Amino acid sequence: MKTCLDCISCFFRQALEASRMVSDDEALHKEILQEVAKEFSNICLDESPPSISRRVHKIVRDLTGNPDPYKEVKRKYNQMALGLYPQLRERVLKSDDPLLTSIRMAIAGNIIDFGVGNSFDVEKEVEEAFHKEFATLDYSEFCDFIEDSEEILYLGDNAGEVVFDRLLIEVIESMNKRVVYAARGAPIINDATLDDAKECGIHENATELISTGSDAPATVLEFCSPDFIDRYENAQMIISKGQGNFEALSGEKKPILFLFKVKCPVVAKNINHKVGDMVLSRG
Repeated sequence: MKTCLDCISCFFRQALEASRMVSDDEALHKEILQEVAKEFSNICLDESPPSISRRVHKIVRDLTGNPDPYKEVKRKYNQMALGLYPQLRERVLKSDDPLLTSIRMAIAGNIIDFGVGNSFDVEKEVEEAFHKEFATLDYSEFCDFIEDSEEILYLGDNAGEVVFDRLLIEVIESMNKRVVYAARGAPIINDATLDDAKECGIHENATELISTGSDAPATVLEFCSPDFIDRYENAQMIISKGQGNFEALSGEKKPILFLFKVKCPVVAKNINHKVGDMVLSRG
């Protein structure tokens, strides 16, 4: 998915919010925004939004000297989600269709996204997700892919959200499938790194935990490590979790199932959906 002009204001918002998380110095905030503006003087709208966001947040990290501005935010939502996990797991396993219910829960967790905002009610989102209709539900294709695959590559998204991914992964692995979970290679926004994913307990459910090798806020292939690209190219099935991964990978000719909540008007317009819609799509 290409970047559009409406994305630019969002990048500036991200830069300012991240700057304020680590410093009260308004002169520094101004300097960061000025550097972001300079970066946009040569912007190429053919790039995906996560590709450009990667450059924006590098400016924030470099000028603040903080390698992980969202560290405390990530820890907060990891612990919040872990607190919900036992009761959500019980509801999933007792449901009529644990696979579909765990998909709903995985999408509910996708609301924990500081790339698109900093205000959300996770528990309310969970309750809505149990009953809300999907805007796109390619469930039969999802089931067919799982049946035909021995190993699934699961592209993770945000800290905290990883706990909700565990519910889906546990159900898939109960079907005698291997799930390889890929986290970010370095801190970026509140995306889950290997350390964040481990804090969420993903290693208790996934068969294997790997890194994309990238500091982009999505699976932007040009920035990923050769080892990850090899796993990606040879994957029998890929679950692409989150809106950012959709922005980066939509159009890829791979067996990808996109699983996310629509959280911004640009993406909504791109796929002819509404903000707030739940999506399970073959792409």
